[in-house]
Amino acid sequence: MGDTAAFRHDQNVPEVYKAFFAAEMAVRAAGIPSGLKHLIYLRVSQLNDCAYCVKMHSHEAREDGETNARLDRLVVWRHVEDFTAAEKAALAWAEALTKLPQPEGFAPLRAALREHWTDQQASALTVIVAQINLWNRLGVSSH
Repeated sequence: MGDTAAFRHDQNVPEVYKAFFAAEMAVRAAGIPSGLKHLIYLRVSQLNDCAYCVKMHSHEAREDGETNARLDRLVVWRHVEDFTAAEKAALAWAEALTKLPQPEGFAPLRAALREHWTDQQASALTVIVAQINLWNRLGVSSH
């Protein structure tokens, strides 16, 4: 068996890592509430089975004021009243982009997003979902 040591992506491709962080900083200007970002980061991390990210994003969400009750029910967000319609639209979008492909297509999800978010914010939400998927994959491949 070959070398099984974890990859150090941050050291192996440091300029790429810097670009990922720069993209995260750039998306902040779109005005997505930090609480929603925490929910997206956590839900996508749950879907991707990234234990490190689940722990980190749960902790960060609590530090930023998120309640234990909502975090406990995030895995069943569709079936509870804890989340706003805007949050549910964003979470549906996050799950659809994470669980590709979507047999029902993305058109109804885009329409639901537009009920609560501007096109700029919808694009920012898309970047947020893409970023956490990227970070999950880097994290899982390193542990």
